[in-house]
Amino acid sequence: MKIKILGTGCPKCKKLEANAVEALKQLGKNDEVVKITDIKEIMGYRVMSLPALVAGKKVLSYGIIPSVEDIKKMLANS
Repeated sequence: MKIKILGTGCPKCKKLEANAVEALKQLGKNDEVVKITDIKEIMGYRVMSLPALVAGKKVLSYGIIPSVEDIKKMLANS
């Protein structure tokens, strides 16, 4: 599964990316994490605020920076 970080590259986006990478590491998953910075592509996900976390095509969070533990739970339920 591809994990996407939607955002403009701000510090919050970078923190979300770091948390997602750590969550995947702790889960023993090798999923690819990609950053999406193109506004038109981000708009296609219909999120109201950034940063956003997407697994596959499912938006898991937006406008917050979930903890590593929260991301692990989200990925387990997606």
